[in-house]
Amino acid sequence: MNTNILQTLVTAMQRRLAALPQRLRPFTTEFDELPKNLMLTGARGCGKSTFLLHHSQGRRLLYFSADNPKIIGEPLYDLVSSVFMLGYEGVIIDEIHYASNWSIHLKALYDDYPGKIIWISDSSSLVLRDGKADLSRRYVAIQMPLMSFREFLYLETGQIYPKYKLGDTILPTQPDAELLNHFLNYRSYGTRPFYQEKDFEARYMAIIDKILNNDIPFFLPSISENNLRVMRAIIGTLANSSIPRVQVTSLCSDWGIGAEKLYQLLFVMESVDLLKIVKYPNDTKARSTGAKMLFADPCAYKVLNADQGTEREAYTVHCFSRAGYEINAMKDEKKGDYVITKDHVSQTLEVGGKNKNPKEADYVLRDNTDYPVGNAIPFWLMGMMW
Repeated sequence: MNTNILQTLVTAMQRRLAALPQRLRPFTTEFDELPKNLMLTGARGCGKSTFLLHHSQGRRLLYFSADNPKIIGEPLYDLVSSVFMLGYEGVIIDEIHYASNWSIHLKALYDDYPGKIIWISDSSSLVLRDGKADLSRRYVAIQMPLMSFREFLYLETGQIYPKYKLGDTILPTQPDAELLNHFLNYRSYGTRPFYQEKDFEARYMAIIDKILNNDIPFFLPSISENNLRVMRAIIGTLANSSIPRVQVTSLCSDWGIGAEKLYQLLFVMESVDLLKIVKYPNDTKARSTGAKMLFADPCAYKVLNADQGTEREAYTVHCFSRAGYEINAMKDEKKGDYVITKDHVSQTLEVGGKNKNPKEADYVLRDNTDYPVGNAIPFWLMGMMW
């Protein structure tokens, strides 16, 4: 490897290390030690690079991003081998899908350098699923979720609170006016740690653009300009409608696209954490728009000035999904809006504002309230589950 290229990478890593924030989201610091071979995935902007750089401290590792123009022409195997020959303990490779034939090169590096650390990251777990060299058997996968309200509170106040479990009678903290104000801010911009920087909404929109224009075409190479417009139309439909669904027939007719291609687009949009498709229980159809289609990040509703009622549903799905529950829509809406399942135990949920008429659900999730009463759980408490 060219000495100038190495120095460029070393200098860039030093700048990133110097820029690490003093307070890191708790997910980052909950891991005492990382596996030698790691694949970290998570939505863009959730803090993957910070996570890996934090854990690199005290070790001789070299960080670089595979989309760095300095190294795009370098075969990944040759580049990493050169780094190892210089005495480095290992490498951290961000945006791994930008490297040509990355899965084959990673398998060879794993096999040829068994004592070395190789940490890789990307914005979609599809990189492991699509890896031709069967990386899932060689690299331990960690999924980094969007930030919880509990983590947001730590970044704002320095206080770390216990995680809440559904049914707990002891609250992790008291819902005073300050906490409830933090919660309002969290729902507007708190799911990604870069909210602390300026121009949150502009940066958020830039992430959506990069996902559509750069990430999705990698996972779906046959994509066309019209397909990109269809995905933007889907985002616009979900932002402007109080009914969280899209009509397959109408979209196909309006945009001159086949149903099979539309389902492919929806699948990839969900895989890169743009959308969350919520199905009915036992719906295993691959080609499905589900019962409801929501933005995976509830903050998208604020950024896109979208429907508040739908944001409540997206927030609910976000919280329970991130807390490890399988969540499905209820067919009989008189009994509830959603059914959640964990450890083979299922419970029903009703989602609504403070004055919504009650259903027959096991738990009632209430917005604009502070304390739990009976089976009613305030929204802020759901954000303390992870």
